[in-house]
Amino acid sequence: MKKTLAALLLLGMPALALAKVPVVASFSIIADMTREIGGDRVEVVSLVGPDQDAHVFQPSPADIKKVSAAKVLVTNGLGLEGWMSRLDKAANFRGATVVASKGIKTRQAPEEEHADEDHGHDHGDVDPHAWHDPARVQTYIKNISAGLIQADPAGKAEYQRRAADYAAKVKAVDDWAKQQFAAVPAAKRKMLTSHDAFGYLGERYQLKVLAIQGVSTESEASAKGVAQLTRQVRKEGVTAIFMENMSDARLLKQLSAEAKVRIGGKLYADALSGPSGPAASYLQLMRYNVDTIMKSFR
Repeated sequence: MKKTLAALLLLGMPALALAKVPVVASFSIIADMTREIGGDRVEVVSLVGPDQDAHVFQPSPADIKKVSAAKVLVTNGLGLEGWMSRLDKAANFRGATVVASKGIKTRQAPEEEHADEDHGHDHGDVDPHAWHDPARVQTYIKNISAGLIQADPAGKAEYQRRAADYAAKVKAVDDWAKQQFAAVPAAKRKMLTSHDAFGYLGERYQLKVLAIQGVSTESEASAKGVAQLTRQVRKEGVTAIFMENMSDARLLKQLSAEAKVRIGGKLYADALSGPSGPAASYLQLMRYNVDTIMKSFR
């Protein structure tokens, strides 16, 4: 057998490749984290792709097939994927489910946030956008690594090594972001966005984050709410407001004009950019968002 393998290699023919573990991730940010930890041992498919909105996603028959064929299903949890239980049931999924956010300390969602019965999207009283805090992402890494090890025990050493390497990179980004924001007086660390996706970022780096919508892009901002925000933006001296890669910018532009505050750029909230964009990975997303926010403070 050894002679046969050696002969194949000498002829330039690769040995039989190890079958990869089929993994389905709920959306692009979670998929990227899973690929970083899983490496070549996994084949990761993302249900909600780059620049797409997990809040309003509607699974297709093709998505049911993807989940049915998976050995591991990785979700964010915290009510982000309100459609997941229906998809899981329709696919008759029998593999391992990993809730990446399991065990983190959660942030309360705004009181005005309500469930949307049509989409099955319900955060309850919890803000699901915990990935915007790199310190909490350390728990994501542990949960994803543990789930992959459970599904593929033979890869334990590899998953642990890659998880440790990735955790170090996430910590480095966190340390860098803290240094960036520390250079700005606390009284000036104020920003406004399309929807309330950056509460964890604000909590981690002591930013005051205002938002037109609640934590879901499905929630609607009333004219009264926009008027109140306009007054608050003027009163608090917010220097810039930010669009998001998957949100309608019309209300933001209206508020920008009424409050006479410039639009500071586009942030990546609930999805990565495409491969050629500035936020094609979670680490790139963090650096891009922090850089963009910091420019508004200068």
